[in-house]
Amino acid sequence: MRVKVLSRNPDDYVRDTKLDLQRVPRNYDPALHPFEVAREYTRALNATKLERVFAKPFLSSLDGHRDGVNCMAKHPKSLSTVLSGACDGEVKIWNLTRRQCIRTIQAHEGFVRGMCVRFCGTSFFTVGDDKTVKQWKMESPEYGEEEEPIHTILGKAVYTGIDHHWKEPVFATCGHQVDIWDEQRTSPKCSLTWGFDSISSVKFNPIETYLLGSCASDRNIVLYDMRKSTPLKKVILNMRTNTLCWNPMEAFNFTAANEDYNLYTFDMRYLESPVMVHMDHVSAVLDVDYSPTGKEFVSASFDKSIRIFPVDKGHSREVYHTKRMQHVITVKWTSDNKYILCGSDEMNIRLWKANASEKLGVLAPREKAAMNYNQKLKEKFQFHPQIRRIAQHRHLPKSIYCQIKEQRIMREARRRKELNRRKHSKPGSVPLVPERRKHIVAVVK
Repeated sequence: MRVKVLSRNPDDYVRDTKLDLQRVPRNYDPALHPFEVAREYTRALNATKLERVFAKPFLSSLDGHRDGVNCMAKHPKSLSTVLSGACDGEVKIWNLTRRQCIRTIQAHEGFVRGMCVRFCGTSFFTVGDDKTVKQWKMESPEYGEEEEPIHTILGKAVYTGIDHHWKEPVFATCGHQVDIWDEQRTSPKCSLTWGFDSISSVKFNPIETYLLGSCASDRNIVLYDMRKSTPLKKVILNMRTNTLCWNPMEAFNFTAANEDYNLYTFDMRYLESPVMVHMDHVSAVLDVDYSPTGKEFVSASFDKSIRIFPVDKGHSREVYHTKRMQHVITVKWTSDNKYILCGSDEMNIRLWKANASEKLGVLAPREKAAMNYNQKLKEKFQFHPQIRRIAQHRHLPKSIYCQIKEQRIMREARRRKELNRRKHSKPGSVPLVPERRKHIVAVVK
């Protein structure tokens, strides 16, 4: 025999403190709440409006450089440490917690072309226009000691980029070829080349750590295998790729920043067409960096703005800009997934929130619950016209706004012309080329 017993849990109706709100019992039977959807829609609309009201992404500006910021590097072990290299050969190490420079090194004569931190975080490498690769200690020198590099390697040509292996004492440089160096030797242990043009960027894969990707000025993206000491394959695009970045969660995927205002996400196993074309910038894209979750990436452009793209979407979810910010050369997403750093021509490094309306600091449990509830409501009603319009609206500088408008007209004119040609031509004579294949010239294996 079953006996139903009344059960009352004091947690359901007793207040935690005298100042707390009175808890109200709730019956979730849909028959008792006929206007639930209407109420939820109003709440979602208010949550979307408040999100735009509180969207203040800019946090601070780190100034101190005397020339444009050309490259940046993250510390693998310390969230508060970031390094930056300028066009006058100066390297600065910043403490993001205090938002000030803790060390300055005159590293090179001419531009600092690239920099990377060793996987253990004890030292870092820089390359410059003076044809040298230098290794520096991360700690400041003791009192009375001079600021000198641990090692200096003098090369035969200018190095344009550098990246360190994620697990071994090996690093790669690029210039007229890709060189793989052992930290203990002064000559490269192997040199990789395919073509004759200068290589602007080289990046190690963070998961399959023996794979490398490089971008050359002859419009190539070349993939290498460090174990074979030979190039694997290359893809040739319509215009030059400035840099690439590997997805830290998906071993085979990488995103390339191109001169034709677009970014291309590729699967290295199938290079015939990109997985996604990300188009929103109105000038050349100069740098790209992934978030540690691998779901989003940030891009820096010559159009004086930075954009945040979801990996599986063709358009950006966020655009950041300020009146003073000039051409953005370099960008980094911090390892805690909360902040974005960008370095630009006018000598400043800017710190932004990755989520524009996120509240910084400790959240109360009820605050956190309300935030999660609002987020779910926004997701539920995201395709409703009114909510979608408010969520997508962004204020843009006049120059970018006018260029977006102009490009939309040009794109529509090209589409109309192609439709007319197909309509008035012999069937099959004007093939239908999908957008993803339009930008690929060839794949060479």
